[in-house]
Amino acid sequence: MRPTDNDPFDLGFDAADEFTTGAGDPWRSSAPSLTPAGGFEDPFADFPPARPREDGAPPARSSQVAPPTTRPTPQARPVQPAAPAAAAPDYDEGERDTPASAPVASAPAYDEPIADSGMGDAVIPRITIHAFCARPETAALIEKAAADRRMSRAATIVRDGGLEAAVDYYQNQPTPSLVMVETLDGAQRLLHLLDSLAQVCDPGTKVVVVGQTNDIALYRELMRRGVSEYLTQPLGPLQVIRAVGALYADPAAPFTGRQIAFVGAKGGVGASTLAHNFAWSMAEKMQSATVLVDLDLAFGTAGLDFNQDPLQGVLDALSQPDRLDPVLMDRMMVRCADRLSLFAAPASLDDDYEFGADAFEEVTQKIRGAAPFVVLDLPHVWNAWSRRVLIGSDDLVVVATPDLASLRNAKNIIDLVKGSRPNDAPPRLVLNQVGVPGRPEIPVKDFGEALGVQPSLVLPFDPKPYGQAANNGQMLAEVAPKSKAAEGLEHLARLISRREPPPVQKTSMFSGLFKKK
Repeated sequence: MRPTDNDPFDLGFDAADEFTTGAGDPWRSSAPSLTPAGGFEDPFADFPPARPREDGAPPARSSQVAPPTTRPTPQARPVQPAAPAAAAPDYDEGERDTPASAPVASAPAYDEPIADSGMGDAVIPRITIHAFCARPETAALIEKAAADRRMSRAATIVRDGGLEAAVDYYQNQPTPSLVMVETLDGAQRLLHLLDSLAQVCDPGTKVVVVGQTNDIALYRELMRRGVSEYLTQPLGPLQVIRAVGALYADPAAPFTGRQIAFVGAKGGVGASTLAHNFAWSMAEKMQSATVLVDLDLAFGTAGLDFNQDPLQGVLDALSQPDRLDPVLMDRMMVRCADRLSLFAAPASLDDDYEFGADAFEEVTQKIRGAAPFVVLDLPHVWNAWSRRVLIGSDDLVVVATPDLASLRNAKNIIDLVKGSRPNDAPPRLVLNQVGVPGRPEIPVKDFGEALGVQPSLVLPFDPKPYGQAANNGQMLAEVAPKSKAAEGLEHLARLISRREPPPVQKTSMFSGLFKKK
């Protein structure tokens, strides 16, 4: 285990937690307090010394281990990072849509409270994780976390037996990048076993302990002994994933922007128009730096909607993803507003635009470091890269119209995403162009019930502001700020950003009289 003097991450520990105190704590009652010099007197001097690792090169890793003399061999369960079957989602940050059945002509119903804003979650690097669990519930939790999209690059093996089994196993085995151990023992036994584990750990191995005692003194002692993180029950998959991600976060990248993908259930439903106006609302109404990426390389309209004709754009980034750095990225983007930048599509048919899924993934991951919010305008295509971008986004907005083709396609998209992202909130549904005169439509309530996701936003058919904004190269909020579409998109921006817009500063009617000439 490495020392933690350079570990700035403190996930799983809240200074406001209530900690066990008093004589009821067996660790404090048996261990003396800190010495005046600041050292920690080890209360385990009477324990036998830990067994050092046997000399000689360790054999190759194997899922079969020779049974020790004191306990049976823990059985390994390798976890595949493939997408699991559809399951009830474990919602993050208490976010859950409530049914909304607002009439088409009225303003959209606000379907959930606005929580604190959260950044995107970084992808765990290619590491090997061994988890030694003392309880079947914890083993199932680790397996569920390992199947998450953020852990797709990591190789995770779950074993039974807890901390003691880990000490026995690594006597003759090399330790991986990360060892997670669960213990049901008291503080004395826990620290003694950790000392034994420390003697058989390779340099550079990180150790995460899952315990039962939420005690600040125990936490500090574990950090002093080189433990990378200490987690307490109850745990959720996202807590485990974020704790692991924090241990391997790049200090040069202070944050990972939240990636929001807009996709249409079919062509012509207005997904691109809503994505562009949503990005504008995030930048202007929420006053947050936002990047809009137009991934419709052949027919993208982001440049037209913002009245821009850049010389470089997303095509240049996809052509050389390995060279994309912040300096080059800044040259390729065009500034549309004070807080809004655009990665425009070439919108030309001179090329076939055949790029692999890895190129799209690498480019989108690098763009996420450019702003707190990144909005992706996805074309209505289906291939390897579009599937990967959909599943890898933090938020997904499916735009549909109330007809049968949109219902079928939206259900296919939502079912796929739910099954591949069991730990994320379900995609958001936006029903657009509702109330076209003379067109038979599926009722909004029936549409949502068929999908299992009630619409977060219902926009009525109102072609005049859309056409005026498109012809002028402006946004809906600029040409019709009081329209249902402008107000609805601002509401959607509040839902996804999880924040309220900053208050508008009012100026006095007499302020102009005192301006300097």
